[in-house]
Amino acid sequence: MSELQYCEILKTKINVTNMQDTLSYIDAHLDALRGRYICVSNVHTTVMSYENRHYRMIQNGAAMALPDGGPLSKYSRSAGFQNAERVTGPDLMAELFRISGQKGYRHFFYGSTQDTLDDMRTALRRDYPDMVIAGMYAPPFRALTEEEDREVIELINHAGADFIWVGLGAPKQEEWMYEHQGKLNAVSIGVGAGFDYLAGHIRRAPRIMQTLCLEWLYRLVQDPKRLWKRYVTTNAKFIKYIIRERKNSSYEK
Repeated sequence: MSELQYCEILKTKINVTNMQDTLSYIDAHLDALRGRYICVSNVHTTVMSYENRHYRMIQNGAAMALPDGGPLSKYSRSAGFQNAERVTGPDLMAELFRISGQKGYRHFFYGSTQDTLDDMRTALRRDYPDMVIAGMYAPPFRALTEEEDREVIELINHAGADFIWVGLGAPKQEEWMYEHQGKLNAVSIGVGAGFDYLAGHIRRAPRIMQTLCLEWLYRLVQDPKRLWKRYVTTNAKFIKYIIRERKNSSYEK
């Protein structure tokens, strides 16, 4: 595959791209991407990568690490990559679903609960009637046995999918994709809450809030008990680490 441009943010290589370039790259390199994985990165995953060397290795080992979080593309622009734009997981899904009939893409969905998958299937058939759902699988809330894992791999490969959408949440989905690289005949893409958006269980922020990098705040208001620590603490850490890294860089110069 040809070289991709990236900006290093807190030691994690985040691609410098936009939606159209991302779609074009995936389409042109789909066969080469089979067996590999794509991370959809944000402030939360970038901070985790900075603090955890193993997780950073997983992020940096991805075929692509897309800037889902607005602050990541904003940082890239401040570092001189003026064309850096945000590429969110839900938007990437929508764009690939939209062209799936024309391209002949087949999609497999791994993660979440059976209820969410059922609601998502209904929504996908309504909104994207030409796309092929090759299969869906809701794993149990425990580690799979080796035999169960082999059965899942066979299930996915037998389905003939081109894309495996993984909705386990970070860091589980990235760890799962890393552990299964080379075993699956499709490209895996971790999309976090993407399944819940598609199923209608979570509402996306208005476009203006997305543009202003406030989508995290919209989600926080919807689910404050579960998300307050993640967003408030992680956002503060991100700012602190960025300041520290820039200070260290200026000292080295």
